[in-house]
Parts: sequence; structure tokens; C-alpha cells
Amino acid sequence: MKSFLAKISLFIIIGAFLNSCNTIKYVKDDELLLIKNELTVNGKTSNDPDALSQMYQKPNTRFLTLPIRLHVYNLAEKNPDSTYQAWLSRNPKRRGRLNKKLSKKQVRELGNYKIGFNNWLRKTGEAPVIINKKKTKKTTDRLKAYYQNKGFFNARAEYEIIPDEKPNRASIQYNVETGKPYFLDSLYVTIKSPDLDSIYNLHKDKSFLKQGKQYSTSDFYNECERLTVLFRNSGIYNFQLNSIKPKVGIDSVRTDTMNGDYKLPVLLKINNLSERKNDSIVETEYKVHRIKKVNIYTDYTFANSRSEYIDSVQYEDFTIYSNDKLRFRPKAITDAIFIQAGNVYKDQDRTLTYKHISNLRTFRYPNIQYEYINDSLTDLVTNIYLQPRKKFSLGFDIDITHSNIQDYGFSFSTSLISRNVFRGAETLEIAARGTLGASKDVADSEDQFFNISEIGADIRLNFPRFFFPFKTDKIIPKYMLPTTVLSLGTSVQQNIGLDRQTFTGFVRYNWRPTKKNTFNLELFNLQFIRNLNTSNYFNVYTSSYDRLNSVAQSSNYLGADESLNIAAGQPDQFIEDVIFNGFDVTASELSTVLSVAQRQFRLTQDNLIAASKINFLHNSKENIADNTFFQFRTELELAGNFLSAIASVANLEKDSRGNYKLFGVPYTQYVKTEFDYIKHWELSGKQDVLAFRTFFGIVIPYGNSDNIPFARSYFGGGSNDNRAWSAYQLGPGRSASILDFNEANLKLTSNIEYRFDLFGSFKGALFADAGNIWNVFDDTEEEGRKFDGLESLKDIALGTGLGLRYDFSFFVLRFDIGFKTYDPAYPVNNRWFNDYNFGNAVYNIGINYPF
Repeated sequence: MKSFLAKISLFIIIGAFLNSCNTIKYVKDDELLLIKNELTVNGKTSNDPDALSQMYQKPNTRFLTLPIRLHVYNLAEKNPDSTYQAWLSRNPKRRGRLNKKLSKKQVRELGNYKIGFNNWLRKTGEAPVIINKKKTKKTTDRLKAYYQNKGFFNARAEYEIIPDEKPNRASIQYNVETGKPYFLDSLYVTIKSPDLDSIYNLHKDKSFLKQGKQYSTSDFYNECERLTVLFRNSGIYNFQLNSIKPKVGIDSVRTDTMNGDYKLPVLLKINNLSERKNDSIVETEYKVHRIKKVNIYTDYTFANSRSEYIDSVQYEDFTIYSNDKLRFRPKAITDAIFIQAGNVYKDQDRTLTYKHISNLRTFRYPNIQYEYINDSLTDLVTNIYLQPRKKFSLGFDIDITHSNIQDYGFSFSTSLISRNVFRGAETLEIAARGTLGASKDVADSEDQFFNISEIGADIRLNFPRFFFPFKTDKIIPKYMLPTTVLSLGTSVQQNIGLDRQTFTGFVRYNWRPTKKNTFNLELFNLQFIRNLNTSNYFNVYTSSYDRLNSVAQSSNYLGADESLNIAAGQPDQFIEDVIFNGFDVTASELSTVLSVAQRQFRLTQDNLIAASKINFLHNSKENIADNTFFQFRTELELAGNFLSAIASVANLEKDSRGNYKLFGVPYTQYVKTEFDYIKHWELSGKQDVLAFRTFFGIVIPYGNSDNIPFARSYFGGGSNDNRAWSAYQLGPGRSASILDFNEANLKLTSNIEYRFDLFGSFKGALFADAGNIWNVFDDTEEEGRKFDGLESLKDIALGTGLGLRYDFSFFVLRFDIGFKTYDPAYPVNNRWFNDYNFGNAVYNIGINYPF
């Protein structure tokens, strides 16, 4: 408690020091530092972020009420070179002494360093925001225009500068009187082109301009944009936005005597195409254009752009050209082309074609051009120029690694990509990876420098379509970007845990019905895990050994100063003596031994998982700069059902527990479901973000399984979860994390994080993480680990903390400190702030944001 109070006192002292800094150091006597902007609309305070964003001047940014960046700026000197020279000359002997001790060049460089540091302070900091009356007046004009654009044409805006109690500081009060709003009255539409007129009338119900709606300039912009997109996707290849001329009858205002609202007649005029030809302007009527022919050039380069193509193929309505023998099956290319002869021109067809050709990963970004056929004004020929990527590409990567398993090591990976494997734009990827490391925990490690290793290989085949026995075009059209991935992989570990050997394989289908929705279906996912060194269990899971050894001592199986010898197999022998040979222990001690034995069995048994899984993701994020969006992901996985269906028919053998085995291993059977929701909100003028996430996942064993394999279970803690606990160190339930790797089959967690700018590329964060894991519907008997309904929700752990991030543009380096705020490992009436200090805090380093 004293340590906690001391740290709080330190923060208070630092805060008081910063607050006492001379905030107005660079504010002249006749200047005022802007400390606050206030906006009132019709006499009421407004927090409209769009209205507040109209202000030209905003107060210096603050962190925890302190203008940190302003204080950093104030640390800089106005003339660092002059002050440095003055310092050298202040003592007559100082310059000569430094020149003699360092050298004239080094003394000069010291001055340059001071100038450079001074420039860094100014760049990193933030100059004081001085109230500028011209900018303040411009702000009132912008506020007036802002409300006029919302239909308040009689809006008035003014400002008042309010001096603060402290000298040279002031706030600005902006006052807006909007007056009565204007509403749209009758809408008149005049379209010169008959084709445009027909298209408009078919879709006029989607117009942003509707009678009785309050005037908004943005509605007129949106309507012009809507019509442009509509026309260009309805055959009007050459339509121009500037042909749309909306007009508002502002001069013929009519007043509704019943309610005093103002009515505005609207004229929407769409002219013909105007083009300059020679010295005159020629007007052309807009017409619907049609695609008459589509040419595809499969190996186009600038060097061969003027060469004659020696090979050509007519496939359906496409003509495919090649400078050499055609290396692609025509259907593989045409499946990615959405521009078809006989169809009307559509911008969206060109966009889809760009997207799908890029998705093939066989060509560089394509070039699509349109030309008029002969003298026709409506018939188009489409030329699609494709530039193939290299047939083979080789990648290599190497990293230095450190983890709780190895003290240090080197990991490397290499991959070979072969494109157009079967002439259908398929991609074959062959990858190999390996790790060499050293760990002091491995016995006889002094015999060799690298004493742990892992090696693995994967082969993956990607099809730019559904690889299926029958056609699926009517179920999953090609615009949904259907792809198929076939994968096989294996890996072998040595001196890492139980030295696992893993084989994996899956068949996965991916498709995107819309821009924001994605489906993944793993029709078949096979994973076989074989533990090669189960005798090493008690060396790896030391907490299990410590619990067992404690019982052996307390039950007089060993002397008080003796320990179970792992190399001699004594831990296993002790378990056998207690459970099967009748060695006398107390009920509590028997429960501990049974718990250790059960966990040892779970973690040392080989696993065979044959599962099917479907995943759905909706992401409303429009672009990388969009900070107001939500993301929802759900998943359903079923394992072991097919094997259970054929088990009795295939006469599969059973183990001692009565579970069916395949290849000598009991297969796993379970159902798994997950729900993950993320929501972001922009705050304070789009500079700050509030992020929220909640997750629920459950895996229920049944049939051939009594529990869930470690590879499919959940854990709590870590840099992307509850950051006040290390990975695998939270839960289950209130069990106090007594094991080395705590896991369970039910997880519930929620996170909230406030992200804000500090200075430059540095960002800050305040966060709260809540959640836990539990065992449910499995063979766990320990009450503290089990989920018992709503009563167990009191065991949800809460961690709070703060973070510092540096934005490198292409990724974010993250550092978070998490404090245990509510710890369910303690008794119910003593869970708050027990380990809330820096000594028990968890320090996390991560890449990019946690959610």
C-alpha cells in the first residue's frame, strides 16, 4: 500500500511540476494564448464535431489536462547558437580549456548538437496557439456557411474573446443564431437526352432530393454523385459530372403561413455532352453504349507493344492474343473478365475485372482501354492488356527469436512460388521453415551450442475458382471471388516441450458476396499431433511436478528433504502407486494426484482432429483512414462426426476408455462456436478513437471425447487479450493459475481502449480488459475451474493500464502496461487492487493494435 501511495505521489509531483512550467513563455505581452473554444447555437452549447471542425484555431493539445507538447516546445531556445557561443565566452578560460580537452572541431559539433536538439524540441513540441482575430473572423464566416449549407440561409455568427483569470490567456465564445430552416418544395427535372431521361425515371425513387426535406448542400453533392455512378453503370460511357446543373429557386421564396417554414423550388437540369472541337463547342446527345468486342492480350509489354501476335484464340465472345504460344487455358482468363460483348457499358464491370485479374496473382495490374468502332458513336471495343508475372519467385527470411521456451535462437524460412501450374492461373507455394536455438533448461545443453530445433514444410495449391466435382457458378457467382486452397504440412520439434510431430491438411473455400462480407469454408481439416517425448512431461510442466512432489512429501512417500526423480520415472510410479496400488493418502491429496494424472494424460496423448468449419466476417470499414466502423466475426466448427458415422461400420478398434481409434489414436469429437464483435468510434474531431471488443467462444466435447485438445482450447492473458496477465496465466475461473499453461474450453472477454495523439508519431492509450476462461461440459472436476452459470461471472478478471505506441505508417509498435485491478484468484471479498503496482504489472510489446 505504501508503495502504491508513493507512486501516486510521484505522479502528482510530476503533474504539479509540468503545470507550474511557464506556459506563456513565448506569448508576448500584447498576445493571448487560446485555452478554450466554445460554441453555442441558438443559446445552447453545441458539441457537434463537424461544426467544431470549422474553427481555424484550436487550443494546444492536452494529455490528462496538461499541454505536454506546448511544454516541450517551450523547452527550446529561440537562438540556441547565440546562447551556446555566449556560454563559451562567459568564462574567458572555458573555450580554450574545451578546445584543448576535446578539439576545436568537437567543440563546434557540440554547438551543432545543441542546435539539432533544439530543432527537435520545436518539431516535436507544439507552438503556443495565439488568438488571431483574422482567423477568428474567418471561423465565424465558416460557421455561418456551415449552417447555411444545412438550410439555415439566415444564419448569423459572431464571436467574443473572454479573458482568463490568468494573464495572457483567453477563450473564444462563438455564438450562432440559425434562424428558420428552408425545405425543398417542388422538384422539376429537365433532361435533354432521352436515354438519360429513361434511366433517371427508372431510379428516381432513390434520389437524395425529396419534397419536404430540409435543404442540405450535401444532398445536392450526393445526388450528382449518385446520378453519375448510375449513368456510367447504365451504358453512358462518356457521361461527365459537369453535365448535371441543379438550381435552387432562392429568389422565389414562399412562406408557409401555417408553420412559418420556408419552401424552395428545385430545378435539376441535365445537359448534353459539351466538347471542344477545334475552336468551337459541340453539343452531343448522350447515348447508351454497348460492348461489341473484347480483345485480351495475355503477354503485353512495352517492348512488344508494336509486334504482331502470332497466336490467337476465339473463346466464346473473347479474342485472346499471345506473342508466343498461349500459356493459359482461355477459361482461366475469361472467368476473371466481367466485360462481355453484347452488354451495355458499365464502370462496375471494369472495376470487377481489375479486381479479379489482380486476385489471380498471375498478372500485374491490368490496363483496360476502350475504343470506338470505326465511326460509330455508341459501339465500343475493349482491349485488355495483361502482363504476366515471373513463372517462379523465391523468398527468404531470417529472424532472431526469444521466448519462454528458448533463450535465443534463429528462425528462417524460404518459399518458392510457381504460377500458372496447370495453365489455369493456379499458384503453387512450397515453403520450408526451421528454428535453431539454445535453452539452459534442456539437459546436457553444454554438449552443443544449439540444443533445440524445429523444422517444417508446407505445400499449398491455390485455385482462382471453386475446385469441386460439379459447377457452382449459380450458387457462388464469379463476382464473389471464389477461390480454393489445398494445403499439406508437417513439422518436427526436438527438445521443445514434448517434441511434437505434426501433420496438417485442409481444403478451404473462400468467397466474398459483397465488399464487406467474407465467407471461409473448410470442407475438411485434418490435424494429427504425435508427442515423441512424453517422458519429458514433468520437466516441461513444472507446476504439475511441484504439486505431485508436495503430495509425495506430505504423505511420507518421500522424506521431507527428498524429491521425485524425473529421470528415474518416480513421478509416474508415484501416481501408479496412489491410484492403482493402494498407497494411502488423504482425500485432498488423492484429488491433487488425480488432477495431475488427468492433465498429464490430456497433454501427452496424441491427437487426431478431423473437422469442418465455416467462418463469416462482416467489416464495415471503408478505408484505412476510417475510424468509425464495426466488425463482426462468427465461426462454427464440427469435429469427429464423419469418423463417428463410419466407426462401427468400419469396425474401428477402441482404447481402454472405450473411445474409437484411427491409426492407433482416439479421434477428437466436439462442436465449437465463436462470436467476435469490434466497434470503433471517432472522438474529438477525429483525432481520438474509442475502441471496443467483446468475444465469446465455447468448445463442447461429446461422443468420442471427454475433453478438448490443447491445440483447440482457449487461454487468457497476453498482449492481445487481458494485458494485466501474461499469456496462459489467467484462470481458469478462480483457480489462481496454478499450472504452467492454463487453458479451458469456454472464454468470455471484453476490452475497451481510448486511443489519442501525444505528439508527432507517438500515440497514447488508456484501456480496461475484462474476462476469463472456464471449463464446462468436460471431465474437469475442480470446482474453481468450472463454469456454474451466472454465479461464475463474479470470477471475471479486470485489468487496466496505459500504453504508448509509435506509428511507422505501415505498422504500429505498441508498448502496454497492464495492472491487475480485480483478481478472481483472491477471496471474493478481497479481490480489488491487491497487486496493483509496477512490481506486479505485466509489460507487453506488440505489433499493431490489439483490436
